[in-house]
Formats: sequence, C-alpha cells, structure tokens
Amino acid sequence: MNAPFANDLLGWKTSKKGLVPNTADTDNAASMEIAAGVLDVLRVLRGAPTGVVDPKSGRPLERAVADHLRLELPNHDHSRKWDVRVAPASISSFVQYSHLNEVDRLVKTNPELRITLGRDYLIKPDVAVGLPGRTDLDLPFLHAAVSCKWTIRSDRVQNIRHENNQMIRHRRERLPHLVTVTAEPLPSRLAAIARGTGEVDAVYHIAYDALDQVVRELASDGRIQADQLDAWKECIGLGRVRPFSDLAPTLARW
Repeated sequence: MNAPFANDLLGWKTSKKGLVPNTADTDNAASMEIAAGVLDVLRVLRGAPTGVVDPKSGRPLERAVADHLRLELPNHDHSRKWDVRVAPASISSFVQYSHLNEVDRLVKTNPELRITLGRDYLIKPDVAVGLPGRTDLDLPFLHAAVSCKWTIRSDRVQNIRHENNQMIRHRRERLPHLVTVTAEPLPSRLAAIARGTGEVDAVYHIAYDALDQVVRELASDGRIQADQLDAWKECIGLGRVRPFSDLAPTLARW
C-alpha cells in the first residue's frame, strides 16, 4: 500500500523544463514517465507546484517516517516502550555500539589508529528505533536503523551500503533492522540498492501500489523499456522492495 503521507510529499515542482514530478530525474525519460504516472494514480493534479520536498533535502521524509512509526509501532505491540528518534542520534547512544565512544576517544589521540580505522563508524541513522535496555540504568537497544532516501542515485546507494556495513561490522549483541525508505520512481535504481549481499534488509517504497500499477502499464504500452519492468519484478520477487505499510508491523513483530 501507499504511505498515508505520500500525497503530502509527492507532487509537482517547477524546473527549467517546466512542471515536473519532484521525484523525477529530469534527464531520464523513463524516470519522468513513471514519476508522472505515479502522481496521476495518486490523483495529484497537474498545473501548479504541489510537493513539499526539496530533492536536496530528505528531512520531510525523515520526519514523516518517524511520525508514522511513533503512531503505528504501539498499535502493533503496545507492550514495548518504543523510542523513535530522528537524526542526529548516534548509534553510540545504544548498547550494541556504546563501545564506539571509547574507540573514538582513542582514535582522536592516536594518528595511527585514525589512519587504520578512519572515523566513519559513528553512524547517525536518519531514523533510529530504540527499545529499553535490560535495566533502567542500561542504555537502550537499537532495534532499527532506517535510512530515508527521497531518491536513489549511485552515491546514495554506496552511502547506504557503507553505513550499514559499519553497523554490521562494529555491533556487539544483536544486529538491528537495517532498512531503507524511498520514493525513487525508477525500478533499475531501486534494484541497485535492493540487490546485494545483505547490507539492507529491505527497501520500503512510499508509493508502492501506484508504482507497481504504473510500471506495468507503461511497459505494456511500450512507453518505457521492458528492462524496467524486469527490474521491478526482480525486486518484488526477491521480497527486497516492499510496501511502506509493511514497515511498522515488520519492526514490531520481528
């Protein structure tokens, strides 16, 4: 299903090419076709700028995802004390990664360690979901790290993989859920992050149903290349791209 906030974020914006979808890559014809089709399915009227998201800023998406999880997680499991935070909450404030504070202290004082380890291990997830520690005196557990990417480009894919690999490598105790939320319209770009060896549990799309309908219709009409439909079918067949509505129950029950 589509996210309840999809129509609040998705829309039209003005550009050098006129009015265009605010998720589209204006240099990519398939991206423009699919993104416009998604807006039509969502009944976002053409004719004036409507979306609130600047593609250079993912903050509105991060806030919308966090607000949704704060509301929905207790509905799926009210016995847990959910703690949903928006960046800049560092993973070192959670029990699995608290040792990184000491690592960071040592790295700051040792040039050789800085060269060996770097300093990119203190990840600040876009949205962090915490659960209480074992006692009131213990740090909370990081239950999920949610990366929110309005669109997907090659640099953003590598950033997601790098940050998640750091969390996999440096954790102590249980690994948190590592997921991505996006509004990217192009299936081949979704496949670039959905494929892989486990750096991302799944990619949750805020307009999944609309995108599914549009990609199939445009491919059938020959308005986009068949390889976009193939990429879409691959992603959903693997279960690596999922409706946004699956996110809260997955985090609550797993």
